Amino acid sequence: MGDPTEGALVVAAARFGLWKDEMERHMPRVGEVPFTSERKRMTTVHRVPGEGECDAAAVCFVRDLVEAPYVAFTKGSVDELVKICDRVWNDGHIEPLTENWTTRIQTANNDLAKDGMRVLGVAMRPLEDTPANGDEDALERDLVFVGMTGMIDPPREEARQAVAECRTAGIRPVMITGDHPLTALNIARQLGIVGAEVENPRVVSGTELAAMSVEELEEIVEDVSVYARVSPEHKVKIVEALKDKGHIVAMTGDGVNDAPALKRADIGVAMGITGTDVSKEASDMILLDDNFATIVNAVEEGRTIYDNIRKFVRYIVSCNVGEILLMLLAPLFNLPVPLTAVQLLWINLVTDGLPALALGLEPAAPDTMRRPPNPPDESVLARGLGRYVLLVGILLGAVSLATEFITKDLDHAVWQTMVFTTLGLAQMSNVLSVRAEDRSVFSVGFFSNPPLIGAVLLTVVLQAFVVYVPFLQTVFDTRPLSPTELGVAAGLAVLLFFILEGVKAFRRQPGANARGE
Repeated sequence: MGDPTEGALVVAAARFGLWKDEMERHMPRVGEVPFTSERKRMTTVHRVPGEGECDAAAVCFVRDLVEAPYVAFTKGSVDELVKICDRVWNDGHIEPLTENWTTRIQTANNDLAKDGMRVLGVAMRPLEDTPANGDEDALERDLVFVGMTGMIDPPREEARQAVAECRTAGIRPVMITGDHPLTALNIARQLGIVGAEVENPRVVSGTELAAMSVEELEEIVEDVSVYARVSPEHKVKIVEALKDKGHIVAMTGDGVNDAPALKRADIGVAMGITGTDVSKEASDMILLDDNFATIVNAVEEGRTIYDNIRKFVRYIVSCNVGEILLMLLAPLFNLPVPLTAVQLLWINLVTDGLPALALGLEPAAPDTMRRPPNPPDESVLARGLGRYVLLVGILLGAVSLATEFITKDLDHAVWQTMVFTTLGLAQMSNVLSVRAEDRSVFSVGFFSNPPLIGAVLLTVVLQAFVVYVPFLQTVFDTRPLSPTELGVAAGLAVLLFFILEGVKAFRRQPGANARGE
């Protein structure tokens, strides 16, 4: 339980026989300076037991080493820790921290970081008295550098896959971390954030960011994928630079200081497990499992929902255009009014409504995460949807009008029933074709959306009831159709399906886009 870094240290200590409960009992904590991203370290103060107060060998060793009633332990960034140390613990005794020692420490730190280790330095300082709680200036100076620990959190396999999916989906992942630049670069390579083909990728440090203006950062921000030793305020600068370059930015964070960047980003993503309440309030989305792959899943889900909204609009509006054209054009061609009010109402409520609702359950298309994002200011009618609505509406109206023209010499109620049935069944052809915008509906799996197939079958059955059940014939002013009459109506409706699929097949031809089709 708790922070993974702290947990790793507790486990490492236990392997050397230093049990947390025992250490806390013999050397209780009496003060602390909490971790901050600016200092990149934290300090705790402990009371040292006197002679005869304990028999733990490790505690006795510390007591003999510090020779003081209290001791302060500090852990954090090796680079920052060395700056406040003036001595080093070497083979059981303390000696001055010389330039040679500093070089050795930095070399060891870099060697661990190159291997992807997260490195923490550890230092201590004997105290004769306890300073005021939280007085960092009094505690964090003249320290004795003790050593360093290296730990690694291997990237999850799903994280690598998620990064790869981001790239194919037109999303560029950027790593922003407080870790050593070499550690960050190693992890970025493992995850695929930095490609293996990039020989000398640039890693921008927090120190460099602090010296840059937003305008200066804008010049390099599109080429940098790794930022290391970064403080939370630097995140805001990165977000602003990316947004100024016209990018849509999602930012993750979990700390109180991450709130400004989460708020400034187009989409702030807070961690649900390790995140603070402040970061969650400032964010637009909260990850309940703190897993980067979940963000990618959310992107796919969002794209699928948007695609289904467009399918819904394509279907509903094209059907309505077809109905309007049918009702308007029939009198212009000196034909009787093709549908009664109650029949038109049935078309709008049943044959339009049920399949349209089922379109919202359409699964993600195979290429959902293999295409770039759409512009955020794009109209829902963009990318040919408006043209599709108009053309299919014309086709629906034409097929229905053709039915009336062919059958106008039959009994009035019969030809009107045929027009009514043709329009209803033609809309089923339309909804089946709408499922795939450019691909054949058979390529996405004809039965991959069972609710839609169920809605289409139910609509066909209900339409049959309206035509053949005597009670409903009276309500909807219909007549039973003979097999031939029903075959003509169904054939014209199916013809629309093959026309729509044929148009998509033509558009998929290699030269179609070049010809502006």
